Amino acid sequence: MTDTMIDDQDAWTAVLSRDRAFDGRFVTGVLTTGIYCRPSCAARHPARHNVRFFANGAEARGAGLRACKRCLPDDVSRDERAVLAAIQAIKAAEQPLALAALAEETGYSPSHFQRVFTRHTGLSPAAYARALMAERAAQALTGEGKVTDAIYAAGYSGPSRFYEANQGRLGMTPSAWANGGKGATIHWAVVGTSLGQMLVAATAKGVCRLSFNEGREALEERFPKAELAEGGAEFAALLKSVVDAVEAPGDFSHIPLDVKGTAFQEAVWRELQRIPAGETRTYAELAAAVGKPKAVRAAGSANGANNVAVLIPCHRVIRTGGHLGGYAYGLEIKRKLLEKEAK
Repeated sequence: MTDTMIDDQDAWTAVLSRDRAFDGRFVTGVLTTGIYCRPSCAARHPARHNVRFFANGAEARGAGLRACKRCLPDDVSRDERAVLAAIQAIKAAEQPLALAALAEETGYSPSHFQRVFTRHTGLSPAAYARALMAERAAQALTGEGKVTDAIYAAGYSGPSRFYEANQGRLGMTPSAWANGGKGATIHWAVVGTSLGQMLVAATAKGVCRLSFNEGREALEERFPKAELAEGGAEFAALLKSVVDAVEAPGDFSHIPLDVKGTAFQEAVWRELQRIPAGETRTYAELAAAVGKPKAVRAAGSANGANNVAVLIPCHRVIRTGGHLGGYAYGLEIKRKLLEKEAK
C-alpha cells in the first residue's frame, strides 16, 4: 500500500465489515483467485494471508489481477466519490458538519446531496455522523480510560447527550463486536449438519458468529483480540439450540445474539428477523421495510455484512424475479435452507 492509504489492518477491518465508505480508497486483491474487489464486495471473505491491498485498480492490474465482475471495483461514479469525500470530512471533523457545507464541498445542492448520500449509505449525513460517534464511543468504552473521557473524545457534548443517543445500544459490557473482541471470551465449535460443517461462536451475551465451512481462523481474523475457548459446558447447551434451529428452521428469537453494526445495518437485520420461515423478500422490499426504498444497494450490503447466518436469515432475501441472488456460503446452502423452510 502507498503512503497515502490507510494501513493494512484498517483496510482489512473495512473489508470484514464490508464498509462502503472505503469504496474508492483502495481495492482488495485476492492472490489465490487473481481478482481485485471493492472493500464492500459481498463475496465470501478470503483468508487474510491471501489478501494484498492496492491503491486503485490500475495498481492491482499492474500486479496481474483482474477486476471482480460482481462488485465492479473500477466503476466508481461521481456520486460515490462525492459521498466518499463527505464521509472523510465527517470523520475528520471535531464537530458535526452542516449539510450545506458538505454539499458545497462536493458541488451539489444540499437537497440533492442529501438524496445521493442517503441512497448510497442508507443514512442521511446527520444520521451517519451520529452512528459514527456512537461507534467511536463504543470502541473507547472498551479501553481502560474514564467513561467521561471516552464520551467527550467521541464527539458528544456531554454524558447526557451520549446516553440519550445510545439508550438500548451500548448498555452492555465489552463484547465480541467491539475492538476486535478485546476483553471478551468467545467459546466456539465446528459441528456437522445437513448443510455441511458449521462454525458457531458465542460470547457470554449470545451468538456472535455462525457460518459454514469455516474454522478457528475465521474467528482469529474477525476477533483478533478475543480469548478463544473451544467448547465449554454452558456453550454446549447453546450450541444444541443453534443446531436444532438450523436443522428445523423456524422462529429463532429464543437464541440470544451478540451482533453489532451501523444503525442502518441493525435496522436491516431486524427486518430480516421479521421475515417468517417459508417466505422470502426482495432486496427492494427489504429497503422499503426499513424506510429507505431507494437504498436497495445499501440494503444488499447490510444483508451481506451479517455475521450470524440463519439466525439472522439473510438467506430469505432474493432478487426481483425470483432469482436466488448471492450467498456468502454458496447458493447450494441457500437453496437447501429455503427448501427446509418451505416444508
